[in-house]
Amino acid sequence: MRTTTAPDTVAELMARRWGDHRPGLMYEDEAGRHVLTHHRTAQEAAARAALLVDLMPPGAEPHLGILLDNTPEFPFWLGAAALAGAAVAGINPTRRGPELARDILHTDCRILITERAHLPLLRGLDLPGVRVLVTGTEEYEALLAPYAAAEPGEAHLRPPAPDSRLLLYFTSGSTGAPKAAICTQGRLAAAGAALAHRFTVTPDDVHYICMPLFHGNAVIADWLPALVGGAPVALRRRFSASAFLDDVRAYGATYFTYVGRAIQYLLATGPRPDDRAHTLRLGFGTEAGAVDAARFAERFGVRLVEGYGATEGGASVQRTPDTPPGALGRAGAGDDLAVIDPATGTECPPAVLAPDGRLLNGSAAIGELVNRGRSLFEGYWRNPEAEADRTRDGWYWTGDLFFRDAAGFLYFAGRTDDRLRVDSENLAAAVIENILARWTDAAAVAVYAVPDEVAGDQVMAALALRDGAPFDPDAFAAFLSRQPDLGTKMAPRYVRVVAAMPTTATNKIHRVSLRQEGFHCPDPVWHRSPTGAGDYRRLDEAALTALLADYEAQGRSDLLRRPGTPHP
Repeated sequence: MRTTTAPDTVAELMARRWGDHRPGLMYEDEAGRHVLTHHRTAQEAAARAALLVDLMPPGAEPHLGILLDNTPEFPFWLGAAALAGAAVAGINPTRRGPELARDILHTDCRILITERAHLPLLRGLDLPGVRVLVTGTEEYEALLAPYAAAEPGEAHLRPPAPDSRLLLYFTSGSTGAPKAAICTQGRLAAAGAALAHRFTVTPDDVHYICMPLFHGNAVIADWLPALVGGAPVALRRRFSASAFLDDVRAYGATYFTYVGRAIQYLLATGPRPDDRAHTLRLGFGTEAGAVDAARFAERFGVRLVEGYGATEGGASVQRTPDTPPGALGRAGAGDDLAVIDPATGTECPPAVLAPDGRLLNGSAAIGELVNRGRSLFEGYWRNPEAEADRTRDGWYWTGDLFFRDAAGFLYFAGRTDDRLRVDSENLAAAVIENILARWTDAAAVAVYAVPDEVAGDQVMAALALRDGAPFDPDAFAAFLSRQPDLGTKMAPRYVRVVAAMPTTATNKIHRVSLRQEGFHCPDPVWHRSPTGAGDYRRLDEAALTALLADYEAQGRSDLLRRPGTPHP
């Protein structure tokens, strides 16, 4: 039977699982597949909560960082933090060097939970005051052993309450460095309950978590509704398109979440006669694209539900049965969403759409999505400037561009600043520019977004070379491979070599013209595969024709034909 009483805290949700001996956590390791009961997972969380209370230095912020793949230790420590009244900072393993250290230190983590596989990322980092616990080691097991009999509610740093911080999850913005969004237990418990109700989650479901748990999508949209509904979760250490269906069948999974290009990767696997022989009933996420969502439903018989809602919780868009193709839906309950022209502060006129769905008045209809009603935004950790920018004039400014049709349906149209969203990761152009500027042949560098063939962005860089030096693609690729702080999603897919960087009257780089031209430009452009693998090759006429065909197939070619219009 599904519990219907709305929880006040995530700690309460963990305590509810005590004594529940139905399957709660499924995973695979070198020894095979394993199933733990809900009671066992609550027991493991309680043990870690007690350990956390003893290890946290007196007077320290009760924050711990988790630098793990999707192993059982991740949900154990999420539960432990909830029970102990502590907060988890999800540490992104694609970050490198000083940027990785900055994430850990900025969130005041005094304890960092990691695993052997990620120890090389920490080598050489200066992390004063941070105690590192390495899971799967004898030392770690010895630390935990005295707490094996702990129960939920016995040990806490601060009594868990609805306003207790639980997550400090990073989101990027125009300021370059990622911002740590604060998520309290009350808001997270309510979000989990709302999704559990919306998707009718019961103990008979199995939630397959293949998206990374350091990202809000996996925790808020997958782990929490399962916890509310009493459904077990099945962990995949890292997303694998080729193993997806095998996992689904092995675990009996009924639900999964996705972000970025995950759906495209699944569609790229070879079709099999048993593609529909599985238990999945629903996928929930963002950025699949209408074309790929239809292809996924046709091939696998699974409906994908697209949603919009940032980790910050400031605004949400909910899909309704009458939502037209391409739209995300209408404002969520309690939100007063408007599309505002940031220059004037006035509401943009409704979008004019052609019969085929093309936007005909983008320059007038596209603006920033703003929540003029109540906002669930709870701030950024130690970043008052970013908080003030997000909540100026008493409204919540999402930082995302939208347009709205005459019936009130909202359509996503890009980002308001120099951010890029590559395969579900938000990146700041300035950070990448600072890295590329180290290349000795580069006189000037500009990084900006061009639309991805399916959803989100790809990284494009314009390079002006010193003294007319020729562009050596092999040398440039070798340079990228040597940069310790170049994250796995940061390497440019497209490189434009310019004779001189275009500038404005104030001698700033003219980014608007670079974005408008994209790879349709008079300068030579080099490119490589979307995964960043392989060598850079010249984007000749044949390659450009093939690329445009990919956009056409996804229904996104219009994004390349409307210079100046922000792209999704």
